[in-house]
This record gives sequence, C-alpha cells and structure tokens, in this order.
Amino acid sequence: MPANWPSRGARTPSSARRSPTSCGPISREKSLSRVLIVAGLAAVALTVSGFLNVSGAAPREYIVLQSTTSTQNSGLLDHLIPIFRNKTGIGVRVVAVGTGQALKNGRNGDGDVLLVHARAAEERFVAKGFGIERRDVMYNDFVVVGPAADPAGIRGASDVTAALAKIATRRIAFVSRGDESGTHMRERSLWAFTDIDPDGFSGGWYRETGSGMGATLNVAVGMGGYAITDRATWVGFRNKADFGILVAGDRRLFNPYGVILVNPLRHRHVNAVGGRAFIRWLTGPEGQAAIGSFRVDGIQLFHPAAAPQRSDGEHKKAGASERAF
Repeated sequence: MPANWPSRGARTPSSARRSPTSCGPISREKSLSRVLIVAGLAAVALTVSGFLNVSGAAPREYIVLQSTTSTQNSGLLDHLIPIFRNKTGIGVRVVAVGTGQALKNGRNGDGDVLLVHARAAEERFVAKGFGIERRDVMYNDFVVVGPAADPAGIRGASDVTAALAKIATRRIAFVSRGDESGTHMRERSLWAFTDIDPDGFSGGWYRETGSGMGATLNVAVGMGGYAITDRATWVGFRNKADFGILVAGDRRLFNPYGVILVNPLRHRHVNAVGGRAFIRWLTGPEGQAAIGSFRVDGIQLFHPAAAPQRSDGEHKKAGASERAF
C-alpha cells in the first residue's frame, strides 16, 4: 500500500469524500435554474422565429411572382426584373399564367406577389383575405383583331359590343382564350352587354382554345376569324399574316394592371419583406419610370398608373387613368 493512502480504519474528511461532480442541494438548485433559463430562452427564440416567419422579416433571397402571360411574353418583366434585382439584391422568379390561374395560385399560397389584370377579381381576392391591398401599377388596352377582308364589317367601330354583335350575327369565326385569364374575363363581360350568349354557339362560329394569347391568335389567324387580345401581346406577335387591329378605343377596353401581396397571415412562408420591397419599387418613381420606358418596335406597351403611398381618401381617385383613356 502506498504510504500516502489512508489506512483502512482512517476517516476521510467530508470535503475530500465529495466528488467534484456530486451535487448538494445548492448545486441542484443552480442546475435547475440553468435548465429553466435555457428553456425560457428557447421558448422566446421560437416565438420570435414564428413572428419573423409570419411577418416576412427573414426573407428569402428571391420572391415568386405570379403574373400574366402578357407581361412575360411582351418582354416587360425581362426589362423590369434586372433593374429591381440590381437595386435590392432580391431575385424574382416568374410564374406566367392567366390571371384566373394566378389568383388561384395565390389563394393556395403558391407565390408571394401577384401582378394581374382583372380588377374586379383582384378586389374580391383582397376582400376575402387572400391578399393585402391591391395597388394600381400600369395600364394598356384590349383590341379586337381580324383579317384585312373584315367579313363582319367591324373596322373602325367605336362600340366594341356592337362589333361583337355583328360578328355573331354573321356567324364569322371568333376565337376565345376560354381559360379564365384576364383577357377571357374581359371578353365575357363584353358579351354580357349584348343579347348573345356565345356558349350556345361553342364549337360553331365561337371557338375556345383553353390556351394562352399567342396560341389563340395563331388559331384566329388560321381560321380567318376575330379575337380580343391585349395590345402588348399583339405588338409582339409575329404571325400576324394580313391581320390588324380593327376595333380600339372603347372605354370598356381599358386594361388596368394591379399588384397584390399574398397574405402572409394565411401562408406563413410568404416572403412579405421581399414582396413589399418589390411592390414599393414597382409603384415608386424608379419602377414607374422603367415601365414607361419599355418599348417594342418603338411602341410603348404599358403606361405607368401607380399613385405611391396613397391615403384612403386618395384611393377614390384611382379611376383617373381610366377616365382619361
């Protein structure tokens, strides 16, 4: 036995018997306090994390923009997005579909921002709590296009519904998108001003493609029929043959575009911070100038129409652009 080992009968002092890891009552209380503090901090972290997620304060590096085929196919978004990205560092991933599908996608939370063109449907979307405040962005117009021969005799008509009635009366082919897009919604609203229900002639002179604007125009050109299109898509359309714009200028052809943030309280993953940054930029001086400067073949396709930071009272003036159309 080593000399420094205690003898078998020797008593070891209590302080020496207690191991460094043993816990008396005071140590146990301290350990319990530490556990409670850590648990409390974790709870606070989870609460803050949840808040940031709802409010969008911890944004992704990009937003998902549900938009129309007209803004994409015209080249407008290819013009706007690089300017916004260079300004903010936020990327934009575009889903280009008809307005009806974009609104449906927004209801499902499949996007952060909507840029669409069916004001009544947009306002319903916001009223039902799916989106946060629709803002005016820009406008252009719809036009009726058709062949140079103009078999329905509508060229130069100032009343678009009278022109549609002539097409129907003479049973000349009319090609509709039939896809619940903003263009299709406007077309249906125009038929409602006539005494004609085109559904009763579906498959005859009234044809529905269920496709985008470009495909619908191709069918119209192939059939020698008529179609309603937004002007931006028409200017960029390269298969015009002898087709041209036959009816334009009726106030009912006014085509406003709105931007809406998808409600982050319904969908926690919505990038609200990035979405709001995009909306502020798009409706602010720089975004509006970028919209106004966009040209195709020297033609301005979209006209800025936003009124940034409007008060509730100023919202009543939102129709000023439409009245001037």
